[in-house]
Amino acid sequence: MTLWRGVHTAQRDNPPMHPPSHRRPPARTHAPVAPLSESEIDELQARLDAVPAPLDPLDASMVDGFLCGVLVQPVRVPAQRWLPLLTDVDGRPLPAHFDARRLHELAQRRHAELNDAIARRQWFDPWVFELDDGSDEDDASIEAVLPWVAGFATAMEAFPELMNGDAQALTEPLALLYRHLDPDDLEDADELLEEIESLEPPADLSEAVEGLVRATLLLADVGRPLPPQPQAPRSSHRPRR
Repeated sequence: MTLWRGVHTAQRDNPPMHPPSHRRPPARTHAPVAPLSESEIDELQARLDAVPAPLDPLDASMVDGFLCGVLVQPVRVPAQRWLPLLTDVDGRPLPAHFDARRLHELAQRRHAELNDAIARRQWFDPWVFELDDGSDEDDASIEAVLPWVAGFATAMEAFPELMNGDAQALTEPLALLYRHLDPDDLEDADELLEEIESLEPPADLSEAVEGLVRATLLLADVGRPLPPQPQAPRSSHRPRR
């Protein structure tokens, strides 16, 4: 499993990617969380693969999209609510003999890393994995990001509070994400489908991944709006003549 690394350094390092014009992203007030290494992402995947049947765990890419869906909610979702959904999409409990401590530790580190990026409206690298099957480039781009989008949609189903926000503001970013899904999976979503039809398909995987990040930060503007930037007080002194 090869993590896609096609993001330009300038996109990662020049903050922020999507700053609202009238609001200032908060400065970091704590030490940055160490991102998971590729070996740790592989370890997380191995631990998810080890979850016993009949439980139905997410895969690593789905976990990443799921966490973004959790983090754009208007009310903070406590870990005890979202952690069980990583190891089973229906939240069924793990058997007593299964030790999930390390799995949870890795997931919570990624949660903290994404939370920091989203709160400050910074670029983050989604966990999207390159496909090696030699399929058509357009199809490969969709297939590569589909697990991430499916994880995000899983979070929206489990925690629908965001969907009660401004429908107009939600339509564009949701279309950027859900354009990768089968239209038949989007029921009673005529406005969303119309917006999806108006979008040009991503030219390549790089553009598709950029759409994931842009959509997440736009949704954060709805669910987790930044505080207004304080204005400097006006002076009451009049200039001398």
